[in-house]
Amino acid sequence: MGTTVGVQAQTVSVSSIVEHPALDSIKDGVHKALSDAGYTDKKDFKWQFQTAQGNPAIAAQIARKFVGDDSDVIVAISTPSAQSAVAATKNIPIVYSAVTDPVAAHLVPSLDPSGTNVTGVSDALALEAQVELIKKVVPHAKKVGMVYNPGEANSAVVVAEMKKLLNQQGMELVEATAARTVDVGAAARSLVGKVDVIYTNTDNNVVSAYEALVKVGMDAKIPLVASDTDSVGRGAIAALGVNYYDLGVQTGKMVIRILNGEKPGDIASETSSELELFVNPKAAKQQGVELSEEFIKSAQKVVE
Repeated sequence: MGTTVGVQAQTVSVSSIVEHPALDSIKDGVHKALSDAGYTDKKDFKWQFQTAQGNPAIAAQIARKFVGDDSDVIVAISTPSAQSAVAATKNIPIVYSAVTDPVAAHLVPSLDPSGTNVTGVSDALALEAQVELIKKVVPHAKKVGMVYNPGEANSAVVVAEMKKLLNQQGMELVEATAARTVDVGAAARSLVGKVDVIYTNTDNNVVSAYEALVKVGMDAKIPLVASDTDSVGRGAIAALGVNYYDLGVQTGKMVIRILNGEKPGDIASETSSELELFVNPKAAKQQGVELSEEFIKSAQKVVE
């Protein structure tokens, strides 16, 4: 950018692969960080948001539009949106958010400063803690079902890791793939009679269609354990996950550093260490599980 007389308008362009509570909370958190810092009140500041409605081709179109708009920073929420943004520009700063494994998704070479136009905040979870949660909810579980989209890089990484961890505990992962949101119900039904519990990661297709999964859990009395805390209000028994609104604020603070002149390639990727346990005792009863008082008391939030 050349030096111009006067202040140049700053544009923050935000894209998300789909609208669901966790991703929406990130967008809201980013906006909050910017408004707290006074950006959204400035006449020469522009905020724009677009969602790809779950379609990677639309995500690529949005990324190209944001590049054409000469955005100052592109915030890409979710792995597919971030991959589209990185494919679209090597110059405009990109801040990813809610990406489970940014290295496996080829966004950055490592979590250290990338030296490129990309940095961001990962929602990676220590999967050991997820396995412990499954065992607390369903102590006798041997077979753990998992519905996921094989086309989503973050989910493929989680599946491989969960297989390993469960095997070490003498347990087994049973996979059911759902390439589209409409496939989630059928994938869940395919697990009936084969699994003791269904675990879901932060797969965007699954989170978007979580009600379809809940219906199967209720009808077949299969306990549901999630890693997205918003899913607990929708019918999961329990989830140990990051607070996505806080993750959005964390992402927004990174955006502000870049608007203030820092280079994205000099900023290390970050994760969130603040995990929250949400529990839904009513869903537990409906899915045939008795939760201990102690477990319920240990939750940050009990959904009534």
